[in-house]
Amino acid sequence: MASKSESRDCFGWAARDTSGVLSPYKFNRRALQDGDVSLRITHCGVCYADVVWTRNLLNNSIYPVVPGHEIVGVVTAISTGVAHFKVGDIVGVGTYINSCRTCEYCNSDKENKCAKGATSTFNGIDTDGTITKGGYSSYIVVHQRYCFKIPDGYPPELAAPLLCAGITVYAPMIHHNMNQPGKSLGVIGLGGLGHMAVKYGKAFGLKVVVFSTSTYKMEEALEILGADEFVLSSDEQQMQAFSNSLDFIIDTSSGPHPFEPYMSLLKTEGTLVLVGFPGEIRLSPASLILGSKTISGSLVGGTKDIKEMLEFSAANKIYPKIELIPITYVNEALDRLVKRDVKYRFVIDIENSLK
Repeated sequence: MASKSESRDCFGWAARDTSGVLSPYKFNRRALQDGDVSLRITHCGVCYADVVWTRNLLNNSIYPVVPGHEIVGVVTAISTGVAHFKVGDIVGVGTYINSCRTCEYCNSDKENKCAKGATSTFNGIDTDGTITKGGYSSYIVVHQRYCFKIPDGYPPELAAPLLCAGITVYAPMIHHNMNQPGKSLGVIGLGGLGHMAVKYGKAFGLKVVVFSTSTYKMEEALEILGADEFVLSSDEQQMQAFSNSLDFIIDTSSGPHPFEPYMSLLKTEGTLVLVGFPGEIRLSPASLILGSKTISGSLVGGTKDIKEMLEFSAANKIYPKIELIPITYVNEALDRLVKRDVKYRFVIDIENSLK
């Protein structure tokens, strides 16, 4: 068991102001409470959320900000009441580290939809009243409910992006029955989320069509990721060729784009799920009413979904494509992420570069 008096010194990288520039930072983690797990962080994925809060794009950042919510590490200590983990286990932590645990959503393993709001892994309020700090750091303390065993043999550096990018597309695909072999799936955007949607779609036995504004992504989509079709979304003729042909569309794009053209690609009773943040959504009611079509939104997933996603990914050998970087490269990585210059997810080698 962990000693309540042990040193809580933690090393990380933090942004101090709206420039978003990160640099070394030393802080204290809270002591273990009943049910808590402490893990030494080995890897952390880089998500666009890290840009959002280090640069205060939503005007609610609480500095200093230690970002990172795609965390994988090794359990180093457990407190009383921990039944699911032991020292030495490789575990993951995702986008939230607490919830009320009593509402209808928490009681149905949908903690991400907690009625009182789930506690974000960074830039949130922890149980001791301090500001949560994320995975760009040497270790973290989390209640066991929000930790997830990484399947044996799954590379930890590849597991990290599953905790946000992976679950963000997996959960709505399951919720909207996008796992029916023989059905057709459109994927808008081919970044960190989009490439995972393609991988899951193919594992589910779907016909996968990728939509992108970038012609250079055609080879990536077809030859590397195994998509069945590639459509240049700015080409009206190519788009029209797929009218009324798709059962589902998952929209991972956060750039501004029209929605009417995509709604016309759905079959009757088709569903478009939005997992990106493109800004304003404008479409005619007729796009929904004629054909009984649906547009829905989704954000990450509950603990049950995350556990299932990790097991499914391991069983089907679904691995994100990553670029492994040292912590000293993180500012350049965030700039490249803004420019969409990554295939497809940066992962920080915390263990070997955070000194």
